[in-house]
Amino acid sequence: MSEANIITGQYVQISQSPASIGERIIAQIIDIFLLISYITGTSILINYFETTIFEFRIFFLLGIYLPALFYPFLMELFNHGQSIGKMAMRIRVVKKDGTTPGIGEFFMRWLLQLVDTGFSGIGVLVILLSKNSQRLGDLAAGTMVIRINDYRKIQVSLDEFSYLDRKYKPVYPQAEDLSLNQLDVIQRTLNSDYGDDRSRRITALASKVRTHLNISDTSTADEKFLYTIVRDYQHYTLEIV
Repeated sequence: MSEANIITGQYVQISQSPASIGERIIAQIIDIFLLISYITGTSILINYFETTIFEFRIFFLLGIYLPALFYPFLMELFNHGQSIGKMAMRIRVVKKDGTTPGIGEFFMRWLLQLVDTGFSGIGVLVILLSKNSQRLGDLAAGTMVIRINDYRKIQVSLDEFSYLDRKYKPVYPQAEDLSLNQLDVIQRTLNSDYGDDRSRRITALASKVRTHLNISDTSTADEKFLYTIVRDYQHYTLEIV
């Protein structure tokens, strides 16, 4: 099984191995067994009491059908990406960058589970063909299932960023206040194709960054200013290493 090495926006290296299709199937079998046991036990308990047809339907809906239906979604959402089956197999759901998915990603996985686990076998086929052993729900949600034992976070050394000398002095201390999303916008703008549109966007973005960070320096060229902001941000991010 291939190992995915990712450098996150926080300059943390994540090494993680996708769970094998066998591990995922066994985890699902465990979950199905538990659900069948729960449904059977709850049904016997309901039948033990004398109830009307209407009461039985209410009990069945609230006590059996809905919990069983939402079990994968709720367990993964409130148990850090793990159902009981995944816990037993030591695997869990994460985003591709190694972070914990949000409610939207978990919901998308759950929503497409019926397609993935249907009689067509499309889920198994997609897992076998996709790079990180992702089913349709994972591809749509930007998630993957990994082996916990192979999940490692390694801080990246300053030596891996040769242009950042340990004696580097930040030019704009305000760069530390940028968010990862804001830094990503700056980097994508700087990495965009050259042209008139790029120059226009760099000028507009530099103006916004100066205003947002309350930087009065306007003598530095816009592109050089943005590159300096990125380097200053990286310095503050990496100085704890």
